[in-house]
Order: sequence, then C-alpha cells, then structure tokens
Amino acid sequence: MTTTSPNLDPPPWPHCAVGASPDDPVGCRGLIVDPYDACLTHLSEAFRATYLASLTPDTEINHSGTTFTSDLLHRLLHALRDPNSGRLLVSHANFQATTFSDTADFGGVAFADVWFDGAVFSGDALFRGASFAGSAGFGRATFAGSAGFSRAVFSRAADFGGAMFALDARFDNAMFTDATFVRAAFSGDAWFGGAEFRHDARFDRAEFTKADFRAAVFFGDAGFSKAAFSGTALFNGARFSGGASLREAVFSGDAGFGGALFVGDARFVKATFAGSADFRGVTFSGEAWFGLAIFSGSARFSSAALAGSARFDATTFSGEAAFHRTAFSGGARFLGAVFSDSADFSGAVFSGEAAFRRATFSGGAVFGAATFSTGASFSGATFDTLSRLGPLACQGELDLSGAHFGGPVAIEAATASFSCVRTRWDSTATLRLRYATVDLTDAVFEYPVSVATRPSAFMYDRRPVDESGLAGRDPSARITSLTGVDAAHLALTDVDLSSCRLTGTFHLDQLRLEGRCAFAAAPTGLHRHGTFPTRWTQRRSLAEEHHWRAATGSTGWTPAPAGTSPQQPAALAPVYRQLRKSLEDAKNEPDAADFYYGEMEMRRHDGDRPYSERALLTLYWALSGYGLRASRALAWLLGAMTATVLIMMLWGIPENDPQAVTTGQLTGQNISLTTKNPTPVNPSGPLRTRVTSQRWEKSLRIVVNSVVFRSSGQHLTTTGTYTEMASRLTEPVLLGLAVLAVRGRVKR
Repeated sequence: MTTTSPNLDPPPWPHCAVGASPDDPVGCRGLIVDPYDACLTHLSEAFRATYLASLTPDTEINHSGTTFTSDLLHRLLHALRDPNSGRLLVSHANFQATTFSDTADFGGVAFADVWFDGAVFSGDALFRGASFAGSAGFGRATFAGSAGFSRAVFSRAADFGGAMFALDARFDNAMFTDATFVRAAFSGDAWFGGAEFRHDARFDRAEFTKADFRAAVFFGDAGFSKAAFSGTALFNGARFSGGASLREAVFSGDAGFGGALFVGDARFVKATFAGSADFRGVTFSGEAWFGLAIFSGSARFSSAALAGSARFDATTFSGEAAFHRTAFSGGARFLGAVFSDSADFSGAVFSGEAAFRRATFSGGAVFGAATFSTGASFSGATFDTLSRLGPLACQGELDLSGAHFGGPVAIEAATASFSCVRTRWDSTATLRLRYATVDLTDAVFEYPVSVATRPSAFMYDRRPVDESGLAGRDPSARITSLTGVDAAHLALTDVDLSSCRLTGTFHLDQLRLEGRCAFAAAPTGLHRHGTFPTRWTQRRSLAEEHHWRAATGSTGWTPAPAGTSPQQPAALAPVYRQLRKSLEDAKNEPDAADFYYGEMEMRRHDGDRPYSERALLTLYWALSGYGLRASRALAWLLGAMTATVLIMMLWGIPENDPQAVTTGQLTGQNISLTTKNPTPVNPSGPLRTRVTSQRWEKSLRIVVNSVVFRSSGQHLTTTGTYTEMASRLTEPVLLGLAVLAVRGRVKR
C-alpha cells in the first residue's frame, strides 16, 4: 500500500470538515448526520446516542466518507439488530469512501443494498457468512488487512472492480450471482475454493499473487481476459458451465487446471504460462482454443478429453508437451505450433481431423499407439531430431507433404493413405507401413530410404496398436507415384507398384526392389483391341502402359485416373529399360525379362521411330515375343517344319533314288573308273500318290537333319534343294529363339 497526498477536492456530499487546515482545506469528509452538523464520528456522545437509538433494521443509512473505529461500527450494527430474530439487518447502507481504521466485522450481517465503493479497510475486513440480498458495491475499495468473505452470499450483483487486497482475500465457499472483479488487485492469496458463481464472473485484467479457485463452480461466463497470476494459480476441479475466457492471461507461476470441467467454450488465446501448466484429466465439452499461447514450462494435457474443436495454432511449447492418452473428439489443430522440447502424443485418440501443418518439432515427438479416425496432416512440419514416428494408426490420410526430417527416422504407420509429396529426408529413413497407399511425388532423398510392408500388426508397450478401423483391407503398402524422385537411394520391399506412376523418376536403374514387389499384370484371355479380338500375353507391366492402352481402345486395361493424361510409348520405353537394368544389376534376370518385353513393345508402338525399325520389331515380336516366348517360337518352328516336310513329300524327294553308274577304261595295266550320279527325277503322278509313309519318314528325316544337324546328305530335286536351304536358314533361328526364351526364364 502506498501513501498519497491529501485529496484537495471536496466530496460531492455535505461533509463534516472537522480538522480543516491550510494544508487540508477539506478536513473530515464524513457525511453530516441529519439534522446535526457533524459526521457520526465527530458527533457529541449525546447526539450520537440519540441517533443510534433512532435506528431500526429497515432504516436507510448513509455514512459516506466517515471514519469508523471497530467500536463505533459495532454500536452502529448493534442498533440495526432485529429484536425478534437477533440478526443484524442492514436494509440500505452507503459506506462510499468510508474508512475503517481497524477491524471491520460484518460477519453474519444481512444486507439488502450496500455500497462500499472507494472504502478503505485499514484493518481486517470480516464478512464471513454475510448475505447481500441486493446490490453489493466494493468498487475501488482498499483492503489493507485480510478480507474474509467466506460463505458470503451475494444474491444480486457484487462489484469488486478495481478493488485492492493487500493481504489474503478469502471468498472460499462464497456464493455469487453476478460477480465483477475487473482490474482488482490481490497482493496476498486469493481464495475462491468452492465458490459458486450463479451467473457471469468477471476477473478481466485482475492481478493475482496466488489464486485458488479449486472446485469453484461458474454457471455463467467466466472472464479472466488479460488477468495476471504472478504466483500459483489453481483451478483444479473447477467447473465452467458457461464460456471461459482467459485471453492474454499471464501465469507467471504454476497453473493447475487438473480435473476441471469446461462445459462451454474455453479461450486461452495468447495466454502465457511461465511455469508448468497442468491440464491433466481436464474435460473440454466445448471448443478449447490455445492459439498463440506460450508454454514456457511443461504443458500437461495427459488423459484430457476435448469434445469440441481444439486449437493450438501458433502455440509455443518451450518445455515438455504431454498429451498422453488425450482424447480429441473434435478437430485438433496445431498449425504452426512450436515444440522445443519433447512432445508426447502416445496413446492419444483423434476422432476428428488432426492438423499439425507447419508445426516444428525440435525435440522428440512420440505418437506411439496414437489413433486417427479421420486423418492426420503434418504437411510442412519440421522434425529436427525425431528418431521414431509411430507406430500409429490412421483410418484416413496421413499427410507428410512438404515435411522435413533432419535426422535418421523410422516411420511406422498403419494408414489408409500416406502422402509424402515433396517430403525431404536429410538422413536415412525407414518407412514401415501397413494398408497404406503411398504418394512419393517429388520426395527428396539425400541418404538411403527404404519403404517396406510390415507383415504383422505394430506393437507399442507390448500391446498391439489398434488397427480395427482398417480391418478388411489389404495390409500391403501400395505406392502410387515416384514421379520426380531420385531413386538412387530408394529401396522397396514387399510393396505393390501395380498403380505406381514411374515416368519422371530419376536414376530408376538404381532402384532396389526386394521381396515381393508386385507390378500391374497385363489382362489375360481374349479382349478387344479396336474392332479385333486380341489375346494379351501374361506379364508384369507399368501402370502407365495400362493407361495408354486403355486410351487407345484396348479392353481389359486400367484407364488413367481422372485428370491424368496417359503417357506415350516414347516416354515409357526408357522407364522399362531402367527397371530392367535395375533387376539385371541385382542378378535377377528372369524377372527383368518382362520389363525387356515392355520396353520392346513401347519401341514397336513408338510412332516417332523409323518404319523399318518398327517393322523389324514387329517381326521379332510375331516370331518369338522378342525372344521371350518359347511357345511362340516353337509354334513357328513346328509350322515351318510341317510345311517343309509337306513340300519335301510333294516335290522335294525324287521319284526314285538315283543309282550311281560307274564306267571303267583299261589302258595297259591302268584302269580308270568314272562314277556318275544321274539327275534326280521329279516325282510324277497325282499329288495324293506322293503322300506315303515312306516319303513322309524320309522327308521328316531330311528336315530334322537340316534343322539340328545342318545337312541331310540326301539327293533332292531342285525344289527340294532350295527348300532345304531355306529351312537350314530359318528353322535353326526359330529353334534358337525358343532356346533363348527358355534360357531367359531360368537364368540365374
């Protein structure tokens, strides 16, 4: 309390003026008691006794500006005692600017309307058990001693606006209707434990040292906007049935709200918590807004229940942020929030959308066993030292688009959708996923990153993570896009690539495919290609080839998603080539064969290539499926051999085997022999007479010898000779293509 110079302005009522001097021209400010010429303090004892004897409980009294001792106050109240009930009844009293020089005991007094505005209580002010049936005005009152209002009842408005409490102020178990403590200053402890506020309670801009509102009940709106708590603030077990506004409130000490209940909206926007903030077990039935709040110490929301929207936008958590097993039934927003220390969301339940966009996690972030019923967005978030994210379960989309991971991290998630568009990993990363459809478009990998399907359910604290919201789905991870990714550091294990867009991927030839990585399968059976029926060969193919073939009118192929333009063969051939090289470098040549087939198919259908090259590729495809379809080459070989055998039977084998004729000449003792082979005679007669088992067996032997052993050694007609030459040229090639196809499938 500070001492101020005397007020030289006279009061607005006729005052006593006793003690006036040049230094204090006003003197005593006490209201003159009618019909006398002095205030109650300065009346003569005879006049004072006469005045007090005239009072009854329903007398209206006015002693503004008067100075009361405890004895004088006692005599005044005794004069107002009800003779029937013995209670102290004050019907209508005005103590405006009154000074109580020592203890002022109003305990148990029943007031109707009373005003203590500007009053000064130099000693203790005792109002324990007092009742105020009408208005109670304590605006700008000064309580130099302790103020006791325990169990006081304020049936109408109670105004303590601007009041100053130098020592303890006890309002525990008091009952208020409308309470105003705007700009009140509590230099000592303020006790409001168990107090009831039937309607609105206003503590805006109030200043507290230590405030105790434990188990207080606020039935109306509770306003603590810009209130300052320099010491401990306790609201444990308090109930806020209306709205609670603590906008820009400052908690310099510890703040305790454990077990409190906020039925209406709770506003902590721009609030500052310098010490620890305890919200454990708090229930927020309405909206809870902590936007732009600052938590310099620990912030504990463990086991809290937030039924409405929870907003922590741009909130700063300098200490530990504990949301262990917190239930967010509405949306949870942490947009731009800053977590400088650890953030624990383990076991948290997010029933609505969870948004951590642009949040910064400088310390550890624990989301083990957290569940997201709708979706979780970490778009643009920064994780400086996070080593593990999850395991968590998300029924909607887990969005890490634009997120930045500064250190090695393992991400474990069971989620329906997983977006990593433009996500950046500055160190190694392991993504273990279940049920997830993954989009890695334009993701940046500076160190090895692996994406793998987790075969079994995740475990956290020796208990399985709740994946019931994803039951019935395929647990395999599926990648939908690697466009813009540098695959040199990427390894995929047991993932589904059947719908993955691979065009625009860099260093695809260095991509590591391990385990069972499934690609889109070409349609089987008969389908329509334009107006012609077509049977496609079973093989692994790219999703982009499906899109292109579906766009060209082929049935059985998967069309491109809405809003996506199909890629052309010229763009798909390099993709197939790089995938083939990736598998070949991994010594997996049998599986690389399908990608070679796809590459050749795209080259064959590339309209920008020369016609001669495309014609040659078409012939290569038709004869042996680019050297990969043994059945096709063998079919052609069988057809060629059958045709050759038939030609040999009909025209190639002569009528009869020519008999060699040997002639000799004797000259002296020398004999010279000459052998001549007659020209084979073409067969004659009807063609049906030439089809005999003997000629068929001989023709088959000639053809087999020509294909396998290169020379038959038979006498043939001119037609047969040329036919044999043609078969020796073509049929071994077809046989070689069949062998090549078989070799391509079994090579290791």
